[in-house]
Amino acid sequence: MDTVDRSREQPTPDGTAAVFDLPGLVELVVERVQDVSPRPLSTGQLRAVVVLGHHDGLNLRTLAELLDSTPPLVSRLCDRLEAVGFLERLPSTRSRRELTLRLSERGRAYLRDIRARRRENVEAVLAKMTPAGRAALAAGLREYHAAGAGDEVGRGAP
Repeated sequence: MDTVDRSREQPTPDGTAAVFDLPGLVELVVERVQDVSPRPLSTGQLRAVVVLGHHDGLNLRTLAELLDSTPPLVSRLCDRLEAVGFLERLPSTRSRRELTLRLSERGRAYLRDIRARRRENVEAVLAKMTPAGRAALAAGLREYHAAGAGDEVGRGAP
């Protein structure tokens, strides 16, 4: 389903249309890739699993900061992740008052499966593109990544 706002396109000299709603287009691509997540996790829970997959052994406060949330909300989110067997709460080596949050083997397997599904989805779409289109996309994504390197926006994104 094509939901790009065509009213914001302008013809270019070669007769093609230049999309001026580039943020909307990027958002559509990200949504399509994210849509491969099998249940039982909500979007917030999936974000937490991804963050924990990147940062093994966080405490609750740090996870809350990375998710741009509050410790009480993240604690309840962790309760649900622990209930489905995706999270382990272990005593911290730094403080007796603190717990270390880690993905369980089941949580790591879930994350590997999500990443494999996303990769298959992206590869299927890339296979339908022309070599020139793939090269342009790769160049644009490299520039996008370099321009955003170090940004705090979306740091907890899957």
